[in-house]
Amino acid sequence: MTVADTSSSALRRVVTRWELVGIAINDVIGSGVYLLPAAAAALLGPASVWAVLLAGAAVFLLVLCFAEAASHFDEPGSGYVYTREAFGRFVGFEVGWMTWLARVASVASLSNGFAQAMTFIWPAAGTGFTRVLMVALPLALVTWINIVGVKQGARVAAGFTVAKLVPLVVLVIFGIFAVDWGRIFPVPAPDSAKFGEAALLLLFAYAGFENTAAAAGEYRDPRRDVPFALVTMALVVTVVYTLVQVVALGTLPDLAARAEGAPLADAAVVVLGAGAGLMMTAGAAISIGGNIGSTMLAGPRYLFALARDGFGPRMLAQVHPRYHTPAAAILTQAIVAGALAFSGSFVQLAMLSVIARMSTYIGTAAAVPFLRRKYPRTEKTVVLPGGPLIPIAALLLSAGLLASATRWNLIAGAIALAVGALLYAFRRPPVRN
Repeated sequence: MTVADTSSSALRRVVTRWELVGIAINDVIGSGVYLLPAAAAALLGPASVWAVLLAGAAVFLLVLCFAEAASHFDEPGSGYVYTREAFGRFVGFEVGWMTWLARVASVASLSNGFAQAMTFIWPAAGTGFTRVLMVALPLALVTWINIVGVKQGARVAAGFTVAKLVPLVVLVIFGIFAVDWGRIFPVPAPDSAKFGEAALLLLFAYAGFENTAAAAGEYRDPRRDVPFALVTMALVVTVVYTLVQVVALGTLPDLAARAEGAPLADAAVVVLGAGAGLMMTAGAAISIGGNIGSTMLAGPRYLFALARDGFGPRMLAQVHPRYHTPAAAILTQAIVAGALAFSGSFVQLAMLSVIARMSTYIGTAAAVPFLRRKYPRTEKTVVLPGGPLIPIAALLLSAGLLASATRWNLIAGAIALAVGALLYAFRRPPVRN
């Protein structure tokens, strides 16, 4: 296999660098920024501000690992491809399988989050048939957009990115002057028993970056543009998340009690009045809808890559003759995610997503030193400073986060890996053009 694999030649390379930056930011900023400030405050109190900032710095280690790994490849699959080339097909398959499960759980969680956010203006959106509509409609819309073309999906993602950042920036600009700093300083010691749960929830807020390279077969210059997009995204998201947490915590005395509502909409009402609450609700809907869209762009590419390598039904490896997208894989993910969305809450599904995606974090960080030795350095290759230090630090971070999971989450992850091992045994010949 060459560095630039031709297995995705039926796909069209149409996504530009700045569209990819929009996709990367849209991958990460979703329901987390609107729904997790209250959950973080409930777990850590005033320390949640520093936790958000430290989480961004920690995740940056993982982002750097993905940036270097991505600079070696032009094909779709992200962590699946990196671990397959470093450790062989079985490890690669397990990572790809777990990453796709994380994508499904993430879409389901985001769909629940969309219904939850809409309760600010429509309380019925959280129950009964109305909730069903609030979960299903945005999922159906973004599924169609991604089926008809990756270019359309990328442009929609870029548009969503701008639209979701505007209300957050407005809230921060005006809200920073309304902050009661006595609610933030001094910082009392948080309950150490809650560190693990808080770490996993904060990781969910920053998660999604691992999917930036998932559709690399449809980017114009993925080996250059994916690393650029990842680093740009990490800096933007960390700044936005930290400032939003400051404003939410400093303007809402009972922020911790609003985990089941729309805390940023409530903060906007305090800062700017009732109309601002509607603005933030619209922003939340746009943000979550955009995040669903990016996840529906990335997730099916894992199915597509796995199917082309002989895992799963052959139809999932097919490219639509008109739209040049993996339409069958996109539709399959939408159906599975829609069914899962009605089986759990936002937080439950978020935690499931985090546990599943840990495999791609660990696999990619571990793969970086092996990929350095396997592939020759070119003008496009990113080489992290410090030799193995950053990958080792990223591995230790991932191991610590995994150790924070509950016993039942770990059991669920082990079961998923066992199912993956069973599926691997039924591998068929790969699909090649």
